[in-house]
Amino acid sequence: MDKNSNSLNWFEIPAVDIERATQFYETIFDVKMERFPDMMGMKMVGFPADMGNGKVSGALVRSNNHKPSMEGCIIYLNANPNIQTVIDRVEKANGKVLVPKTQVSPEIGYMAFFADTEGNRIALHAQN
Repeated sequence: MDKNSNSLNWFEIPAVDIERATQFYETIFDVKMERFPDMMGMKMVGFPADMGNGKVSGALVRSNNHKPSMEGCIIYLNANPNIQTVIDRVEKANGKVLVPKTQVSPEIGYMAFFADTEGNRIALHAQN
């Protein structure tokens, strides 16, 4: 890895109920997610991305090795262009806002934390 590379290549958000989790994330981000064929005992639903151009993406995953958690690593999902729009959808989609829109700094922008329908602590980041 070097300073011109993404530090993150792929992420997986554990899900107990993959359909419920899919509906939650499709609702808060107003996107259509991609269902992947089952592989290696995993059910996966991917976030929208054009993987061919170096963009980082990930998926919701249900498997015996994926356990939702409010502890451990935190991923920040892109909430641009307006973080508050995404935050306002969280509780309507049966999630819970844990930390409201908070400015990190004028240069870095804003962050927030929420609990999803599966019991994961996830963060958001946006410039506005």
